[in-house]
Amino acid sequence: MSPKAKGVKPVAQNRKAFHDYFILDRYEAGIELFGTEVKSVRAGGVNLKDSFCTIRDGELFVRGMHISPYEKGNIFNRDPMRARRLLMHRREIQKLDARVRQDGLTLIPLSLYFKDSRVKVELGLCQGKKLFDKRQTEAKKAAGRDMERALKESI
Repeated sequence: MSPKAKGVKPVAQNRKAFHDYFILDRYEAGIELFGTEVKSVRAGGVNLKDSFCTIRDGELFVRGMHISPYEKGNIFNRDPMRARRLLMHRREIQKLDARVRQDGLTLIPLSLYFKDSRVKVELGLCQGKKLFDKRQTEAKKAAGRDMERALKESI
């Protein structure tokens, strides 16, 4: 393969986010990582489960994202839970900040992937689900699975 691999290669998904939130909008952001963190991401040592984003002083940060220490990284390894800066245009960050403050929405990382050898984060502008919403979503999924099962058996 060439040094700069082309295409999109998914690394991690935040499945819990789809259960806990309504995703209203999606954005793509770069992420500022050190070399050993990139190697660990390539190996799949990432967990997005309880991660969220904050905006402070016009900068966007992801918190709670766990990137396992790289096995061969020794002194160059960083704290696995440190806050990492996300890279977006200033206007986009200001627009997101306004929506988060006004509408009471949350920024949640939905997935982490490689895009042409660069690590990217897919952010979701989310609204929290209530318990009955979660039950309703689960019931719809179960009904869909039952319909699929019935169709398979009838064939």
